[in-house]
Amino acid sequence: MASDKVIVTCALTGVLANREQCPHLPYTPVEIAEEAKRAYDAGASVVHIHGREDDGAQSWSTEVYGAIKAEVNKRCPIVVNFSTGGFNMGVDGEDAKRARLDYIRAVKPEVAALNMGSMNYAKYSQKRRAFVFDFVFPNPFGDIVTCLEAMREGGVKPELECFDAGHIHNAEPLRAMGLLHGPTQYSFILGVLGGIAPTADALAYMSRAIPSDSTWEIIGISRVQWRLLAAALSLGGNIRVGLEDNFYLDAAGTQMAQGNGPLVEKAVRMARDVGREPATPDEARAMLSVGKAWPATA
Repeated sequence: MASDKVIVTCALTGVLANREQCPHLPYTPVEIAEEAKRAYDAGASVVHIHGREDDGAQSWSTEVYGAIKAEVNKRCPIVVNFSTGGFNMGVDGEDAKRARLDYIRAVKPEVAALNMGSMNYAKYSQKRRAFVFDFVFPNPFGDIVTCLEAMREGGVKPELECFDAGHIHNAEPLRAMGLLHGPTQYSFILGVLGGIAPTADALAYMSRAIPSDSTWEIIGISRVQWRLLAAALSLGGNIRVGLEDNFYLDAAGTQMAQGNGPLVEKAVRMARDVGREPATPDEARAMLSVGKAWPATA
């Protein structure tokens, strides 16, 4: 058991959260890179990153993403994973959607997230008896293909983000078309209203539904995160924490983390408590087959 490695990913900033909610969120490339270094020092081997403008707005700029990757690489050897979430929202036409993904082709992160299906995406306040936000998150197959093509052109490994069990099986036609092949990496995102229930039973089912040569991680959203991490560690999966997913060090939501580092430190402690050791970045690259699944086409 002591030799059982676990990949700890840290999602540094996200796009929906802001500094009014959590003052420790990084926005600028330097701030994001400093948080990446803190996550690495705490035991993370992968960082998941959304580009942001200096005021915190979401960014699709190749210049911004290029600066982020350069600043991270100056500070540590951690695996860089860029988001593509919502690249298709607010734009019409295939050319415009492809242009939004220029940062993937040009900056070439080692890994990039790929949302595997459309869904309702909401947050409900029990106290207010009202929705805090409520929208449809569109990811039709045509847009998934556009994103996969950009990743292939950049030599980038896709990370298949699944909010529900049906999203897992959306990979099958992509394999048949030759657009996706193993070994694949899945991320199961539990805790979003509109997706699968955030339970250990649901996670166990999803972990059994993927191809045998695949790796997987849990992304637990908000206060259910720590319970889901415990389940994933017991099931042999990898884990993700970070301010994108959850601000708090406790399930009650009373201890806000002072940055990403403390969240990673807790995740590493949990892993070691069950006999699993955090993977180094190079071990994570080998486990994820980074550089093997998506050879650059150039």
